[in-house]
Amino acid sequence: MNHLTIQEQHIIRQIRWETKKKNVDNISRTNAYFTYFKQNPDILWAFLASMVSRNGGWNMCDLKGNIFSQLIAPQTRKQLFLTYERANWLIFQDAFPQLLIYQYSTKFSRPLFHLLPYFNISKFIQREWKRYWEEKDRERLTTALIINEQNVIQTPVIEHPVYQKKVFHSLLFHFQDWLHFSCVLFPTCGGELYGASVNGFSKLSNRIGLGKRLVSILFHPRLFPHFFEFAEKTAHTGSRYDYEQFFKQKTVRKTPMLRTSFPIIEHHQQTFEDWSQQRVISPAWLYVPAKHKHPIHLTDWYFAKSYQLELLLTLQKALQLKGLK
Repeated sequence: MNHLTIQEQHIIRQIRWETKKKNVDNISRTNAYFTYFKQNPDILWAFLASMVSRNGGWNMCDLKGNIFSQLIAPQTRKQLFLTYERANWLIFQDAFPQLLIYQYSTKFSRPLFHLLPYFNISKFIQREWKRYWEEKDRERLTTALIINEQNVIQTPVIEHPVYQKKVFHSLLFHFQDWLHFSCVLFPTCGGELYGASVNGFSKLSNRIGLGKRLVSILFHPRLFPHFFEFAEKTAHTGSRYDYEQFFKQKTVRKTPMLRTSFPIIEHHQQTFEDWSQQRVISPAWLYVPAKHKHPIHLTDWYFAKSYQLELLLTLQKALQLKGLK
């Protein structure tokens, strides 16, 4: 760092401090992304990250809700929470310094992307930020950030032997995958839900494809104002009641709030390996546009899925009673 100016050294320290402060739990990350988007509305990915992070929190709190807490063994629920939390933490740890470096670049009206290597950022996304500074292609940068972050979690989370064995190869995960419970929802204050789901979640290209589809929904000119209004008006608690409170039919809180349910997890950064130096970057990731095979309006789908889950719980209880006789 000796060859850097005093100002640049200060920026690096400031970014490290701010990233650490905001990378505490799912709530702080979600809020940090959304605040950033409001300050830098050209960085579309920040709003996507905020809304996907909300979904991460809802998935975590489902594990302590009235259905999953009866359907899934405590040890499995703990492992699922740690998987969500690790992926959430890793993406923020990688992405937030990038976002702040861009913010500093706009503040000083000069590119500061030569500081990216101090935060263990892939060469792929370093090139994309420089390109964005010159070309201002928002769509390309958004896609590049999706590609980068999904690659960032591929080895340490998706392919990690512990998560592989206990989560991604578990019967529960395949069952969830098959039923599309792993769905990202974008709610509105009018009680409507939009979104997309993915099966084959552990496949990198599938998650990148999902990210691109989510962007096309989130920034649809007719829908974006409704999603933004929801994010602005609704504090993220981790409970699905955040959006269920807006449903036409009144509902009670079925999942708890995140900060009353889970401890703060201390994470450790593993040694950095640049994924873009080890993996071939598929041109399809960058150039093939989002394709929707299923409807994006999911309000009715959501009620049907909730009913299926309750049915599943009833069935499991009936089988347990039968086994006791």
